[in-house]
Amino acid sequence: MNEDCRMDDVIVRLKKVNGQVQALMRMIEGGEECDKVLTQFLAAKAALDNTYSLVLNRNLQNCLNRQDAGSVEKIIKLISKQ
Repeated sequence: MNEDCRMDDVIVRLKKVNGQVQALMRMIEGGEECDKVLTQFLAAKAALDNTYSLVLNRNLQNCLNRQDAGSVEKIIKLISKQ
C-alpha cells in the first residue's frame, strides 16, 4: 500500500475540518450566540486533534517499521515543542 492511498482518509478528515471552520466563520460573521460558537470551536479543534493523532501515529509506525531512528527522533522533537 503506497503512502497516497493511506492518506486519503486524512484528506477527507481535513476537508471536514475545513467545513467546520467555514461554518464557524459564518457563525461569527452572523453574530451567532457565544455558546454555539464555542461549541463549534471545540468540535473543529477535536476533529483536527484526532486527525493530527492519526497522522502522527502512522508516521511513527512507518519509522519504526523501517527502523529509522533518525526520523523517530525528529518526530519526538516536534512533539516536544508543543
